[in-house]
Amino acid sequence: MASIQQTPQGPVLVLKESALQQKGRDAQQNNIAAAKLIADLVKSSLGPRGLDKMLVDSLGDVTITNDGATILKEIDVQHPAAKMMVEISKTVDNEVGDGTTSSVVFGGALIANAEALLKKDVHSSVIVDGYQAAAEKTLELLGGIAKGVKADDREALINVAKTSMESKLISEDSGPLSEIVVDAVLKVAAERGGSQAVDLENVKVEKKSGGSIQDTRLVMGIVLDKEVVHSGMPQKVESAKIALLNCALEVEKTELSAEIRINDPTQMQMFLEEENRMLKSMADRLRDIGANVCLCQKGIDDIAQHYLAKHGILAVRRVKESDMTKLSRATGARITTNIDDLSEKDLGAAQVVQQRKVEADKWVFVEGCRNPQAVTILIRGGSQRVVDEVDRSMHDALMVVKDVIENPSIVAGGGAPEAHIAMQLKEWADSLDGREQLAVKRYAEALEAIPLTIAENAGMDPIDSMASLRSRHSQGKRTTGIDARNTRVADMLAANVVEPVSVKEQVIKSATEAACMILRIDDVISVAPPAGGGGPGGGGSPPG
Repeated sequence: MASIQQTPQGPVLVLKESALQQKGRDAQQNNIAAAKLIADLVKSSLGPRGLDKMLVDSLGDVTITNDGATILKEIDVQHPAAKMMVEISKTVDNEVGDGTTSSVVFGGALIANAEALLKKDVHSSVIVDGYQAAAEKTLELLGGIAKGVKADDREALINVAKTSMESKLISEDSGPLSEIVVDAVLKVAAERGGSQAVDLENVKVEKKSGGSIQDTRLVMGIVLDKEVVHSGMPQKVESAKIALLNCALEVEKTELSAEIRINDPTQMQMFLEEENRMLKSMADRLRDIGANVCLCQKGIDDIAQHYLAKHGILAVRRVKESDMTKLSRATGARITTNIDDLSEKDLGAAQVVQQRKVEADKWVFVEGCRNPQAVTILIRGGSQRVVDEVDRSMHDALMVVKDVIENPSIVAGGGAPEAHIAMQLKEWADSLDGREQLAVKRYAEALEAIPLTIAENAGMDPIDSMASLRSRHSQGKRTTGIDARNTRVADMLAANVVEPVSVKEQVIKSATEAACMILRIDDVISVAPPAGGGGPGGGGSPPG
């Protein structure tokens, strides 16, 4: 056991008896094998012809997806080095939304290529230095091939969204869906400090199984999964004047426990009438300022509902706080915490507020807002599994459109930039001295893993495809990539297959950092005893 050091005075025990320690080459090999396994797991789902994974959790719930981040999030990874690979996909997903599978495949290729160098006795520190130098050069070369676009260039944004959706279940419907995504993001984009910024919190996504993917639509306003509180209220209000209330339309109970002594039936009647009058005055207040729709974050008393129905006011109660904020941005209404302070200026406007049946549920649609700062995408699909996967795909598309609006530059897709940069890196490596040159060449080979995997997943011959791709790039055709849809090597820019530069940058940074971190580890000390070791109850002592 590595934790026991023999000295002339006898053995010295540094770690716990149950601690396990792996040192040097063994520890490295173990970590490299785990990282490669994670990359192999998601490899087959990369690209337009990538296959899906079916994930079944402990409760038997099924998820069918080819989104790298979702696959790795759903499986319960135990190995510490494998967890680092899972973290790459999480980071890329949070930062840029797309490129999660690419980052893990690239990270796995970097680690696999480093393994070959380690076997040739190249020190891991030299490999790490070479990889970091190569990553810097890659980012510089990427900037050189990036193509600037206008932040409001609708056609370019649609192409970016389409490319993101091409590799998903919804690729057949990517045309109309990408238009929905782009229109939604452009609506909520705002200028901040001279550049555009997008807060995707303002794009509400509601999903409901039923119909087909083609029934997915953009609502210029907000959809609430609530129903109108009283059957006597109008189900549809046109030219709506909307009051947003963050206070209950109820008679408040006192903070302290109090009792009222009544010794005469008329006093009881007065007490009830006073309560009734207070609730009536609340409903009257809304009518007097001209509100015909009341959306309340808290409760609405039955008597108040009766008076609101009499006044022809449509009311919804217990609306979520996040929805109230979106409603305020969509309709221009101010959220009021005290009904007495409510004035006509605080009301929002919408063309129509209507309760509609969506499958078995009744939902309230606030539509036709004049210049909404918040919108809703209502996703439909044949089954719950399909709807969930469309939701994940739409999230990726929303994120890439946001990336291009905030950083308006794009590159060709289909592995074209990776193939071009790999060629440039190999030439640059020849100018370096020492063993770092080997690491940079291995980094270039790892970049080629992206187009190679796309070709493999499309059923193309990987060797012929890479030979053809290298030949085209050496002739200066730097937007040539793998057209997986038509199984050929083609100009991806001409085919309108484009990706945001920020996604590529994040993939390169995250994968390189994770690979370097794993390669630096030469000692793994685990203090917990191995699970289920020993006799009954798993309490056996490990070998000393």
